[in-house]
Amino acid sequence: MAFQTLLLCKVSLFLLLSLFAVGQGQSKLYKGFTKFSQVQDHKQGALFEEQWFTQKLDHFNGADSRVWKQRYFVNDAFYKSGGPVFLMIGGEGPANPAWMQNGTWLTYAEKLGALCLLLEHRFYGKSHPTADLSTENLRFLSSRQALADLAHFRTVTAEAQGLTNRKWVAFGGSYPGSLAAWFRLKYPHLVHASVATSAPVHATVNFPEYLEVVWRSLASENAECPVLVKKASDVLVERLKDPKTYDNITKDFNLCSKLQIQTEMDSAYFLETLAGSFMDVVQYNEDNRGFEGVTGTNITIKVLCGVMSDSSLGDPYARYVAVARLMMDTFSTKCLDASFSNYIRDMTNTSWDGPAAGGGRQWVYQTCSEFGFYQSTDSPNQPFSGFPLAYQVKQCADFYNISAEQVAEAVVQTNENYGGYDIRSSRIVFPNGSIDPWHALGITQDVAPDLPAVFIKGTAHCANMYPARSQDLTQLSLARDHIYVLLQQWLKQ
Repeated sequence: MAFQTLLLCKVSLFLLLSLFAVGQGQSKLYKGFTKFSQVQDHKQGALFEEQWFTQKLDHFNGADSRVWKQRYFVNDAFYKSGGPVFLMIGGEGPANPAWMQNGTWLTYAEKLGALCLLLEHRFYGKSHPTADLSTENLRFLSSRQALADLAHFRTVTAEAQGLTNRKWVAFGGSYPGSLAAWFRLKYPHLVHASVATSAPVHATVNFPEYLEVVWRSLASENAECPVLVKKASDVLVERLKDPKTYDNITKDFNLCSKLQIQTEMDSAYFLETLAGSFMDVVQYNEDNRGFEGVTGTNITIKVLCGVMSDSSLGDPYARYVAVARLMMDTFSTKCLDASFSNYIRDMTNTSWDGPAAGGGRQWVYQTCSEFGFYQSTDSPNQPFSGFPLAYQVKQCADFYNISAEQVAEAVVQTNENYGGYDIRSSRIVFPNGSIDPWHALGITQDVAPDLPAVFIKGTAHCANMYPARSQDLTQLSLARDHIYVLLQQWLKQ
């Protein structure tokens, strides 16, 4: 093979970046699915050199001849002549070469003799199509352009490397899981099959179901746990109505500056920031992300509910404070920045060196211009309050001058384009975990015999993509095996 041996892939990203990653040089909680990788100088990266592909800036305007360099990685260690090509799709953060050494897809590749490629998503990581992240330039950031990137990369690479007649299989988790499904949907002549893990295929402006699943996932550990979280959250909401409590709240949560609540946006941001630790832990509960260099995988639902149930710490509010302190200690965060004005400042910085350029500014733009996905407190069946849909949508106007009406129309267009839950294609498997809040927007029941769902009880976001280990639930091991059998069958077709 002319490819140099390299390696690969990073799973999705959506609860993009836990707020407690501030100590890792990132800023704040960005809405999304998966976290940004908190360690970006990966030791594994030295083993697999990054390569660059000349990509079109605008695939839908033939008169625009501008190009840019897109980063990708290769692992040909398992490739056997005539074998398939596995294409891992990058997501809303830097492509992590740790995935070129680890992950279930490599197990499949070894058994099936596959060549493995990872393509970083435009506007994330080192793949910079434009000079900056101005709103004018972000118009080139979309799932449609990303799919066209994949199509062009697949076409040119196949021709250059003699892989035109090989069967290509797309892999992705979270948002890249959606892209894997949509790549097969939109370019069936280029991709033979797809594994679309934890893929939210249905766009929606308001996504209160996310926090409903958080409630159920906490309750699966201890029925009282989400009740205690709600009591604590309600107490905090009441205290925020009285400025006399602000000094104590500032001390309780070790805020970087004295709490100032001048608008509903200020209080919503603070409440969402604290809720984010529970959301993040539930989403990634007991997964095997440690190989990526991620911190905090030892903090699980069991740990959080243990703190919330510990009466020796005081009332539920005091236990809520203890959870926040635990998370800060885990991520070596000196203080918690709960300032919405600082968040606006960071999110409107359009430089590639800006504090939100790791993916926050880009991903929130995609939610405003395509997906919605706003994890609001608008449902009564969840433990938090104080960050309603209006707060989420107003950020689209603040950051990108996108109105609420435009967000709603964009979501309609996305579902028109891809079909939402009613996707019509073939040879796509949809694995989801019952603990993962994102399964509410995914395919959890078979659509057709060749559009099967794999619903894995007790597992979280993208769990089937991570390397296997002895303590994995039996259902998770069986799910991985089932996906492999499907790939075997489909590659024979």
